[in-house]
Amino acid sequence: MGRLEGKSVIITGAGSGIGRAAALMFTREGARLIAVDRTDGVNETVAEIRKAGGAAEAVTADAGSEKDVIAFIDKALSAYGKLDVIWANAGIGGGLIPLAEQTVEHWQEVLRVNLIGPFLAVKYSIPHMVKHGSGAIVCTASVAGLKANASGHPYAASKAGVISLVQTTAYSLSGTGVRINAVCPGLIETGMTKPIFDNAKERGTEGKIGQLNPLKRAGQPHELAAMGLFLASDEASYVNGQAFPVDGGLTASMPYAGRPI
Repeated sequence: MGRLEGKSVIITGAGSGIGRAAALMFTREGARLIAVDRTDGVNETVAEIRKAGGAAEAVTADAGSEKDVIAFIDKALSAYGKLDVIWANAGIGGGLIPLAEQTVEHWQEVLRVNLIGPFLAVKYSIPHMVKHGSGAIVCTASVAGLKANASGHPYAASKAGVISLVQTTAYSLSGTGVRINAVCPGLIETGMTKPIFDNAKERGTEGKIGQLNPLKRAGQPHELAAMGLFLASDEASYVNGQAFPVDGGLTASMPYAGRPI
């Protein structure tokens, strides 16, 4: 029996990268999935799941839109009768624009998707979980929310906010049986980080990618998905209110800037 056998799960940002890897892994472990993304990639994810014999429905939605979040949670309830797990994974990058050149509009959009999105997922999922006395929420934060120099200002601020949201929500849910945790990716090879890898290839410096962490390499989406799977499963029944770096050991030491790839 899979670790998520029979559980109803929502994963946002499931059209690519970490979200797609999680969707495939979770359904192999028996989850019945609502896969959410604002791109057509979500349909490809669901097609792959169904081809492998898994149960999944695709929903095209904006994870930072209140009405869309309400709709895809309602979709999980109507399709599967309950909601056991939600992984608020959808996010956007913030770029490396100089601080004095950043706009309020840019900050608002990054915060809307990366922080308001997880807040909405939490807000509208917990009543259904609390009702049954159990549930697991996973949020994708980042090492950029833990330490400086991992990304640009709005992205880092949004991910620090996700970590705080997780910690404060854990206490808000005291005694309910519902758990919440965050995963904090380091440098993972996804669509969002593709420019980093492409630029390194153009300069012939691929060998330097990931060299700041003790494992001396970048991570892959399935390595984040595996941490999320653990946190979503009953194996993590005593794990709550935590933010787990999955970064090859990067945040185990003091940050050292000034060594660009």
